[in-house]
Amino acid sequence: MIDRFRDDSSGRLPGRRLGVHAAVLAIILASALPEVILWGADTGLWGSVRWRLIAYEYGAFWGGLLANWQPNYRLQPLAMFFSYGFLHAGPVHFTVNMITLLSLAPPIIARVGARRLVLLYALSLPGGAAVFAALGPVAAPMVGASGALFGLAGGYLGWEWSDRRAARRPLWPVLRVLALLAALNLVLWWAMSGALAWQTHLGGFVAGWAMATGPWRRRRG
Repeated sequence: MIDRFRDDSSGRLPGRRLGVHAAVLAIILASALPEVILWGADTGLWGSVRWRLIAYEYGAFWGGLLANWQPNYRLQPLAMFFSYGFLHAGPVHFTVNMITLLSLAPPIIARVGARRLVLLYALSLPGGAAVFAALGPVAAPMVGASGALFGLAGGYLGWEWSDRRAARRPLWPVLRVLALLAALNLVLWWAMSGALAWQTHLGGFVAGWAMATGPWRRRRG
C-alpha cells in the first residue's frame, strides 16, 4: 500500500511565448490524459477512487524496484524511469508543470528545434530518476514531469553559459538563475515538509546541462 507520495513540483524560468508547437501539445496531452482519468476517478465521476493508487503502483518511480522488490510486471524497473513523468499528484501539480513547460519550450525550440526539445525532455526523465534512485527514499514513490522540466531549464542555462563564456560576457546572470532555482527548491522542500523530490530536479537539470554543453553545444543555423 502506498502511504506517502513524493511531489516534484518545480518553479518557472522566464521564456518567450512563440506559440504552442505540436510537439509541446503532444507532451501536454500525454500528461493530461492520465491526470484527467485519475481526477475523474478521485471525484467519483467514473471508475474507483483506487485508480490513482493503482496508477502509482504501476507507473510511479519506486527506488525499491532497483533493490529486491518484486515488480508488478517484468519491465517495470525500466519503464518507471519514463512513466513517472506522465503521472502527477493531482490537478494543481499537473497545471503548474504544464505552465512551466509552456514557458520553457519556445526559446528552446527557437534554438534547437522541436525534435531536440522532445529528445532533451525524454532523456532528462531518466536523468532525474537516476539521481532520485541514488539519493532519494527507497519506500516513497515519485511522480511528476519536473525532472524533464529541470532538464529543459538545465539545457537552456547550459547554452547561455557556453555562449557567454565564448563571447567573454559576464556569467553572473546564469549564476543568479542557478541561485534562484536552488533557493526555490529549498523553500518548496521546507513548505512541503520534505516531500519535494529535489533529487529528481537535480538529476534532470544535470542531464539537460550536460546535453546542451556537449553534443548540442553549437547553435542551430
